[in-house]
Amino acid sequence: MSQKYLKLSFVIPVLNEEHTLEKLFFGIKEAVKKTRYKDFEVIFIDDGSTDSSWLVIETLKDNYTNNIVAIKFRKNFGKSLALYAGFLKAQGDLVFTMDADLQDNPAEIPNFINKLDEGYDVVAGWKKIRHDPLSKILPSKIFNKVTSMFSGIHLHDFNCGFKLYKKEVIKNIEIYGELHRFIPVLANYYGFKISEIAVKHNERQHGVSKYGYERYIRGFLDLLTVTITTKYLQKPNHLFGGLGILFGLIGFLSLSYLIILWFYGYSIGHRPLLLFGILSAMLSVQMISLGLISELINKNSKNNRIEKIVENNFD
Repeated sequence: MSQKYLKLSFVIPVLNEEHTLEKLFFGIKEAVKKTRYKDFEVIFIDDGSTDSSWLVIETLKDNYTNNIVAIKFRKNFGKSLALYAGFLKAQGDLVFTMDADLQDNPAEIPNFINKLDEGYDVVAGWKKIRHDPLSKILPSKIFNKVTSMFSGIHLHDFNCGFKLYKKEVIKNIEIYGELHRFIPVLANYYGFKISEIAVKHNERQHGVSKYGYERYIRGFLDLLTVTITTKYLQKPNHLFGGLGILFGLIGFLSLSYLIILWFYGYSIGHRPLLLFGILSAMLSVQMISLGLISELINKNSKNNRIEKIVENNFD
């Protein structure tokens, strides 16, 4: 691999992790020594912590000015916005994302780089052996299976925060809401190559998990958002028009059946199928119309994603 990559960036959102930050930084510092990179920065984003996390970050910054970038949010805005803020500040040629709770093992850093050297643009971590209760593992497995099916990207662990990106990947994506789980999906949309490696998952030693069951509900909703904005952003009529044709076919078959019954002398005015057929036909017209309107809006609005796709696929 060419030596054009000179600096590593580590983007780490922080929410009430005062006990782990110092150990995490020194773990990263030692792991970097085992790579060919001499320069690195750790970007801590304090996402509205209520403990002493910011004080620890400031102390580290005072002692390691050249290696620490500190960002503080006035309140908790969520992991996606914290990561995006870190991406904007990142100066490294390669960018790692990690959780601050020490469940991600910094010793894995050289393994990520070795995998990237095989010709990939994104390397995702896979917590193959997890130290979590079944109540967290089972929903996560279901979520990962469904996400792989919808996105077409076969990763075992979309939720793992331990990932490595080339700089051009993070500079071409925008994340908000809960979309941080789907960065590989967004990267794939722009033609970047995705891979994964199994990583050691440490047990949590301090603090508590910041996520509950509601994150899976939000995750599935965001999966729909990502699917629509990647697969159908440039061709919305394929989505809405396709649904319109489907409902139109259902309505046509329902009403055709009732018309045949009417010709044979049966009364159809009281049948629920009549209302269902009419509603399906109306919904068909609305969906097709929405698809055409979306195409007109898409055609007349400036959309730099097309330029990004073209740029990212030039050598």
